[in-house]
Amino acid sequence: MVEDSSRSVRKRRAILDAATNAFLAAGYSRTSMDDVARLAKVSKQTVYQHFGDKERLVTEVVLAIVTGAGAPVDDEVHRLAASIDLAGDLRSHGRRQLHAVLQPRPMQLRRLVIAEAVTFPALGAALYEHGPGRTIAELADAFAELQQRGLLRPVDPTRVASDFNWLLMSEPLNRAMILGDDGPPDPAQVNKWADHAAETFLAAYAIPVPSKPSQQRSTVTNRKNPHVDTKRTAPPKTASAPTSPRQRNQRGKPA
Repeated sequence: MVEDSSRSVRKRRAILDAATNAFLAAGYSRTSMDDVARLAKVSKQTVYQHFGDKERLVTEVVLAIVTGAGAPVDDEVHRLAASIDLAGDLRSHGRRQLHAVLQPRPMQLRRLVIAEAVTFPALGAALYEHGPGRTIAELADAFAELQQRGLLRPVDPTRVASDFNWLLMSEPLNRAMILGDDGPPDPAQVNKWADHAAETFLAAYAIPVPSKPSQQRSTVTNRKNPHVDTKRTAPPKTASAPTSPRQRNQRGKPA
């Protein structure tokens, strides 16, 4: 019984791997269940037994790729809520997310889904729900906590999360999708994109941390001449009044 179950799991895995390769290489419309069965080295009947139909099979491919790409950054998103170095943690999260999403398979998957957006909209819905939609929802939860801690402006957390996600993803994603670059992302360029997104986001939404009292003190300066320290500038000397009759008489004589 256990052996049969294990064999079934292996066949399912083989079918899913074969379907992934076939769909990403040829697209949804040009891939048949016969193609998948041949690549998986199983019968077409076995493919149908495990996945029911072609639509369900390609949906499982989408979910597998999207979940695999998102898993490495999920924990990091949750830790953002307790961040004590928000700038550093946002940069770190951004770098991880870009490295995960800009891999060849997620990019090929996006092209496949876009190609079928009109005829198979449910496929795009599955990608969005488990990809960008899930990321934005998790970021919104983290940013809501940061707002409660007084670190971010009290704006709709979902709006804030969407802004950060697209500050991070827009340029690299557009370049990869439009220019057809399926190669692994350049680490140095990824870091630049992530750092710029974090900096721009914090400039818009971060609440400045108040300075300590000792840092708020400043030397009082002369308004007319700010370089003159009125605390340390001695008052001008004035002539002293005569103190003896002789001094008074001498001062009163004509020159």
